[in-house]
Amino acid sequence: MKEYKVLNVKCGGCANTLISKLAPEFGEVEVDLEQMPRVVRIFQENINEERLRVLLKSLGYPMVDEELGFFEEAGTKAKSFVSCAIGKAKS
Repeated sequence: MKEYKVLNVKCGGCANTLISKLAPEFGEVEVDLEQMPRVVRIFQENINEERLRVLLKSLGYPMVDEELGFFEEAGTKAKSFVSCAIGKAKS
């Protein structure tokens, strides 16, 4: 199991989106909503971390160590709101 700290995860809707989008490629996924920053746990060995980083960022949930410019940061926050709404609608 490996843990990744991510930004912009606010609620169960966000967690549902992360789990549904990451699981097909990375297997079992958990999102810890009790910690700040939020933690995504992946239980697969040999994780392609670059692919994970790209996928998280495309959903609006970059890793905390990701260096983002002002506009890129604003863009990921906007994407996270959309991802969150989709996750809420599916739950």
